[in-house]
Amino acid sequence: MILQKAHIHHYLDLMRFDRPIGTYLLLWPTLWSLWLAADGIPSIPNLVIFTMGVFLMRSAGCVINDYADRNIDGHVERTQHRPLAAGLVSTDEALMLCIALVSAAFALVLFTNWLTVGLSFGGVLLAGCYPFMKRYTYFPQVFLGAAFSWAVIMAFAAETGDVPKEAWIIYVAVTVWTVVYDTFYAMVDRDDDLKIGVKSTAILFGDFDRLITAVLQLFVVFALLLIGYRFHMGIVYYLSTIIAACLFAYQQFLIIDYDRDKCFKAFLNNNWVGAVLFVGIAVDYALR
Repeated sequence: MILQKAHIHHYLDLMRFDRPIGTYLLLWPTLWSLWLAADGIPSIPNLVIFTMGVFLMRSAGCVINDYADRNIDGHVERTQHRPLAAGLVSTDEALMLCIALVSAAFALVLFTNWLTVGLSFGGVLLAGCYPFMKRYTYFPQVFLGAAFSWAVIMAFAAETGDVPKEAWIIYVAVTVWTVVYDTFYAMVDRDDDLKIGVKSTAILFGDFDRLITAVLQLFVVFALLLIGYRFHMGIVYYLSTIIAACLFAYQQFLIIDYDRDKCFKAFLNNNWVGAVLFVGIAVDYALR
């Protein structure tokens, strides 16, 4: 088989197996949604399916992203040693790996319901489009947000057999949140991206990047408060929202001097935002 030609660790590198931050950032909103959709008691099968599906689809997204960027990554300091850019994995091998991961994720979805199965095709389309958007638009982060947030819609469909309007509020909130933290991520590569002609919100926002990301974070906090109201959440949830807002403020402090390492740290800090909000949701329901 084609996938046996390279050593297994090259495939794991391609999947970012040793850098799970993307999996966490995709998993937290999925867990929020499962808990909110199920009034705090999500089904065990759905919990297993979506947890495994998040890992598989995030891994597939990393593979197709590197495939799309195989001629670009070698010119960017942070990505020049990725397996495809370094010639450690062939394009055919990468495509086969991506197909295998997506197929495994689709197999899991088949254990849910037909609405969720139908919605899964939208998720695959969004995930497949995102890596190519940086060539045509300054909003690739928006496409990433739309792709990452699609698990929210699927989680509600799987738990309830429906997609209520409240699910779309969460979808928008997560999309905007993703734009913010991926803009921080893009700020790390901004100098390299300008040289090679790659587009991003970090480049589009320019000198207003801190202001715009701060405004977007305020919007996310407002959306979180609205979610709390719509789902009749209690004090624990609102305390977690306050902590998330404080973490957003800390991230703005980190990026104040545009240091690459600090911008990356601001990006990573969003894992705590997702975790704090999940704890707030789970504990709030548990105390009822």
